[in-house]
Amino acid sequence: MHSVDVPNTKGSRLASEFDQVASRYDLLQRLNPGYRTHLLWSARRLQAPPRGRILDLCCGTGLSTEAILACYPDAEVTGLDLSAGMLASARAKPALRRVRLVQGDAMDLVGSGAAGPYDAVLMAYGIRNVPDPDLCLSRLREQLKPGGRVAFHEYLVRGSLVRSAIWNAVANAVIIPLGKAATGHAEIFRYLKDSVNQFDSLEGFEARLRRAGFSDVQTQPMNGWQRGIVHTVLATR
Repeated sequence: MHSVDVPNTKGSRLASEFDQVASRYDLLQRLNPGYRTHLLWSARRLQAPPRGRILDLCCGTGLSTEAILACYPDAEVTGLDLSAGMLASARAKPALRRVRLVQGDAMDLVGSGAAGPYDAVLMAYGIRNVPDPDLCLSRLREQLKPGGRVAFHEYLVRGSLVRSAIWNAVANAVIIPLGKAATGHAEIFRYLKDSVNQFDSLEGFEARLRRAGFSDVQTQPMNGWQRGIVHTVLATR
């Protein structure tokens, strides 16, 4: 049961900004070394049942959904995102024709028509964008089967001067200028930089998951410049 209603005005604003860049978003990610490979790693690390029911939460243009299908080709996959523009790009991908793609709110899977129970959930670059991460995690846990696993594919740099410096240097010198050049909009990429700086440290996010009732919380790294910056954080209901 949902005891608290949180109007997702933050999500609606972000969805509108993502709508503006959706048609060029994949082009930008192709310029990011390791982006697709790392999504594959996080999907594989889920260790979901081969024919399980899997949710790609905040699926965007479906790049993370493609990673899930590459690892679990026989799974029943649902993708959910609040941005109509990002979902339009996902629906245009031939590989995703058999995936159920839902426009909805990560804060309210039941109300969005994407209720579980799920065997596994992948949430890439999404948890720091919701208005109430703790409530989102609590509700997400309810939609997992007992023993179900969730993988958060996320930037977590707070608390480390070195990692924060690398992240901000890359964001300022590469991500924001390339994002503006590719899409004509810089605002969403400035938000990306700031949201990473303001969100949890790795240790803080692991503790947040434990407070939400998850067990077996563990983190696995990426490689390249993302090592220590992008992580797969795994947890179990």
